[in-house]
Amino acid sequence: MTSPPFPDDDVDPEIRDWLTQMFAASAALGSRPGMPWEELRAIAEKQREPWRTGGPAMFATEDLSIGDHAIHIRIHRPIEAEALPILVYLHGGGWTLFSTDTHDRLMREYAARAGIAVLGIDYRLAPEHRFPAGLDDVVMVLDWLRADGPSHGLDPACYALGGDSAGANLALAAAIRQRDAGLPGPAALLLNYGAFSRASYPSYDRYGDGDRYMLTGPEMDTFWDAYLGPEHTGDPLAEPLCADLKGLCPAWLCVAQCDVLLDENREMARLLAEAGISVDCHIYDGATHSFLEAVAISTLATKSIAESAEWLTEKLQ
Repeated sequence: MTSPPFPDDDVDPEIRDWLTQMFAASAALGSRPGMPWEELRAIAEKQREPWRTGGPAMFATEDLSIGDHAIHIRIHRPIEAEALPILVYLHGGGWTLFSTDTHDRLMREYAARAGIAVLGIDYRLAPEHRFPAGLDDVVMVLDWLRADGPSHGLDPACYALGGDSAGANLALAAAIRQRDAGLPGPAALLLNYGAFSRASYPSYDRYGDGDRYMLTGPEMDTFWDAYLGPEHTGDPLAEPLCADLKGLCPAWLCVAQCDVLLDENREMARLLAEAGISVDCHIYDGATHSFLEAVAISTLATKSIAESAEWLTEKLQ
């Protein structure tokens, strides 16, 4: 499939091909602004079907429902072991879309490359379940992990929190909640192109063209409205750029250059370092928002996953 004729295109060619296929699938499935959330979710699941299959095989995969709200979790174990370190991974989608299914291949890639278990969470979605419902679900799963993880081959004393976009927001907020509650926190934070502030930055203007890039400013406004309601709350657990970041664990930031969230990720890296946190911030030239989902065809996505998996392996030893 040929890419659009953008003579000054700053997107990596393989990512551009992925975007072209994603945009075509969205149009073919009838996606349009203003659709009911249930319909948008169904379209998003179908759009991502080709990208969630293939990739590494697991030794075992387990699906469970836990807690009062019967939250679905999926556990991938790449090898047989009594107690594996864990990456608790939170899918993106603006707090409103996606699932452990849409992100299944990405989770398996991390599991296989880092040699760890990956636990994905289908937290409750907005706007039906606004902040802090999704965050509450993540914290509940961490409580479950401490109590019941060992019976599922997981080592609750050795875990990382990670996610992409809205999932990175939830991962960082959950780490802050654990710290403030005096509970065992993660050994590492894997933050992939996170949404950390409701404010817009210059990168919104530079990379907000919906015909050329994956995410736009108006889309982010819609996601924030769905998650928090139309009023700005200023709650640091909703907008971690406002939070006290001291005392957190080391963090890896995977940042896409061609992304409206570029500037707030740079700012988050700066604030973490200022708070005394060890930060590895990697800006991937030519990458767009969500680019890790293109791992089936993207050398750049493969490189990023491999680099962060190596870092996770080191932090979870």
